[in-house]
Amino acid sequence: MQKKFKKLRPGLFCIAVVATISYLIAQLPWFMQAGISSLIIAIILGILLGNSIHHPESWTPGIQFSAKRILRTAIVLYGFRVSFQQIASVGIEALFIDTFVVGSTIIVGYWFGRKLLKLDRDLALLVSTGAAICGAAAVLAAEDILKSEPYKTAVAIGTVVLFGTISMFLYPTLQHLGIFNFSESQFGIFAGASVHEVAQALVAGSNISLQAGKIAVIVKMIRVLMLVPVLFILSILVSRKSSTKKINIVIPWFALGFIAVIGVNSLHIFSDEIVHLINQVDIILLTMAMTAIGIETKFNKIKKVGMAPLYLASILFIWLLISVSSLVKII
Repeated sequence: MQKKFKKLRPGLFCIAVVATISYLIAQLPWFMQAGISSLIIAIILGILLGNSIHHPESWTPGIQFSAKRILRTAIVLYGFRVSFQQIASVGIEALFIDTFVVGSTIIVGYWFGRKLLKLDRDLALLVSTGAAICGAAAVLAAEDILKSEPYKTAVAIGTVVLFGTISMFLYPTLQHLGIFNFSESQFGIFAGASVHEVAQALVAGSNISLQAGKIAVIVKMIRVLMLVPVLFILSILVSRKSSTKKINIVIPWFALGFIAVIGVNSLHIFSDEIVHLINQVDIILLTMAMTAIGIETKFNKIKKVGMAPLYLASILFIWLLISVSSLVKII
């Protein structure tokens, strides 16, 4: 055990330093108000670091450990952000909208990505999953199932950050201008069901009212919960596409852990202070994973992808805007 940790130590130290810097930057008032999380900062710093210096070979084990093991642990702990009571509080309408949004967005994204834009399977699914569920965290979880190359993950996260940021500022503006004409609760449901990241949904909803912000977060967390069935479906699809004749369905244990943690959180065993502390630790772990993926991402591979992922993300942005706003008004 000690020998293994010694092997991981150089890379883990580098990752921890960059992740800590990213976390501290994200706590600055401007970044908090803009909804820019430490995850976004970490992948940018990681990419800059990975493309500016050639890191020693001794760093590799720690970097890979952060991108895999630490990532899975962070996804499990992400379950402390939601409870089954919160899900029940927003009603069956919000649950229906979220179910439709997640399923339809992945299907639409995969079809357009593969058929129209000629993207490979992984990029089409990563961009679609990020837009459909919970942004960067969903991309990271899907990446672990698909075993994608780091640059594809970075590209998908880049599209989530871009269009999530646009929606975070655009949607409240359209509401204030009277274009949406939603009630506070309707806007909260709309923001939670359409904005990419949790923090971005909170900012968008809170720009209308505290109540809209609260509803937006709860509706958003229902989308987060749907990460579990999506991961299982991806796991089955990947297994069936395997070149071997025998189909081995790999059960994503961290998805089961995610559900188990939601169950524990729903029992209110831990105090709010402890849950808050766990969530802060989880943010740091996710930030470490994002840093590692950034370091492993090379500019030359990103350039080869071209503009197609951006086009796909823009299609999904329009799809989310039109479909969710229509559903909110109908229901």
